[in-house]
This record gives sequence, C-alpha cells and structure tokens, in this order.
Amino acid sequence: MKKINFGKLSLSIAIPLVAGFLGSFFTSSSVKTWYLIINKPSWNPPSWLFAPVWTTLFILMGIALYLIWSEKMNTRVRMAIKLFAAQMFLNVLWSVFFFGMGNFWLAFGEIIVLWVFIFATMRSFLLINKTAGWLLLPYLLWVSFASFLNFTIASLN
Repeated sequence: MKKINFGKLSLSIAIPLVAGFLGSFFTSSSVKTWYLIINKPSWNPPSWLFAPVWTTLFILMGIALYLIWSEKMNTRVRMAIKLFAAQMFLNVLWSVFFFGMGNFWLAFGEIIVLWVFIFATMRSFLLINKTAGWLLLPYLLWVSFASFLNFTIASLN
C-alpha cells in the first residue's frame, strides 16, 4: 500500500472545493432572489440539499484526483488530469450560465457538454485506477439528474 502524501491529498481535495466556491459566487445571490420565484417541477430538491451534496461530490472528486495524481506520471495520467481540469472548468461555467446569466437553455447545452467530459474523465480514471474512476460515479449520476432538472426548468420558464 502506498504511503499517503497528505499535502498532495489536501491540494487534490482543495481544487474541486475551490471550483465549487467559485461557482457559489454566481449561485448564492440567485437562490435567494429570482430562483425562488421561477417555475420549478414538484420534484425539485429543497435548496438546503444542494450544498451538502455538492460538498460531498467535490471531496470525492478530490480523492479521485489524488489517486490519479499519485500514479506514475505518463501520457495517460496527464490526459486524465487535463480531462479533470476541463470538467472542473465546465462545472463552474454552468453556474455562470444558469445562475449568473439566468440563461437556462445555454446552461442546459453546457451541462450536456459537462456530462460528456465527466464521463470521459471517469473512463480515463477507470483505466488508470478503478477506485478513482468509481469515485466519480456519484458525480456523474448527480449531473445526470441536474441535466434533467435544468431541462425541465428551462421548459417551464
């Protein structure tokens, strides 16, 4: 069993948490104002649920990143890390489109691209470290749900 590098683990977890924090700049003011009054489906989760779910997902992403980053550096590992970085950027961008701009259809198109990048990242991680890949499954499932929710909100408004 490999020795845990706590500095690298901390940084790996901090990266997605920082991305989440950046996304929250666009989300936090909106969820207390216009998001309260738009049409949402009856199955829309309560607002309080999003922060703990996302925090958990970001921590799982960070652990997955750590497992990949801890592997011997090669072309496959570098590509996996690049895919991870791309999907993190797209994750923040979705918050800009949906909450920052209030453009539900643009956000929907973007979340589909995000889903593809999460899937590609997960597949890439699975080829390097199975545990790292499977740690991304809850994220992929949540974004699948969020995609359907985004589409429904766009359709209702």
